[in-house]
Amino acid sequence: MAWAGSIVGGARRGAAMVLAFALPPRCPGCGGIQAEDHHFCADCWRALDFAGADACHRCGATQEIAPAGGECGACLADPPPWDRMAAAVSYGPIARAIALRLKHGGRTGLAETVARQMARRVEIGPDTLIAPVPLHRWRIWRRGYNQSALIARRLAAARGGTLALDLLRRDKATPMLRGLGRKARAETVRGAFSLSSDWGARVKGGTVLLVDDVLTTGATATACAKALKRAGVASVSVVTWARVQRDVGQDVDFHS
Repeated sequence: MAWAGSIVGGARRGAAMVLAFALPPRCPGCGGIQAEDHHFCADCWRALDFAGADACHRCGATQEIAPAGGECGACLADPPPWDRMAAAVSYGPIARAIALRLKHGGRTGLAETVARQMARRVEIGPDTLIAPVPLHRWRIWRRGYNQSALIARRLAAARGGTLALDLLRRDKATPMLRGLGRKARAETVRGAFSLSSDWGARVKGGTVLLVDDVLTTGATATACAKALKRAGVASVSVVTWARVQRDVGQDVDFHS
């Protein structure tokens, strides 16, 4: 009965209009009303420091000039255990607020917001394994979700690849890294990660995109990348929503 379908369709459209009026799309940064979900207002968009050609392809650090060959001097002298790193934005007030709301505020819809920006910074092939930095089961139990897994799921939906939510396992329940220095962070996460037994030989010679929300000192990404390389992964890339730039003197107090 065509008339029944028309009635149902009309009811749905009406409900959508009521919902849009009652809960209009908001800017992820300041909460101002926007035309569409996940869109920033002009002021917040201008305030975000988007990564560009002056970022090192290996560690994501910004330079005064574009690094020679894509890599900064520090990475050429002492390369990190991953092969490439990209961040959507540099860590700043708006990037921090969004990360905190996603991680601790229960605003899980922001995973879609940040994934849209992160997707612009990565190359994902059909065989790429997209894996989040894992949380220990106790922390997932307390928080209810892993924000990096939410982002990874949306990246895979937007760009393809193979979602591998259980690729890595967090074997140690490490304390929060907030307030710790570089050496203390590295020591805290040392040996905390391993490859899940379900993957085994499936990763040998493969490519992994490691997903996290914020990169501060790189301690967590380093521990994860080392575990993946030990398991035989050929190429590990890291992508994050925000990357702390130590050279701009920011107040760093947030990381997974």
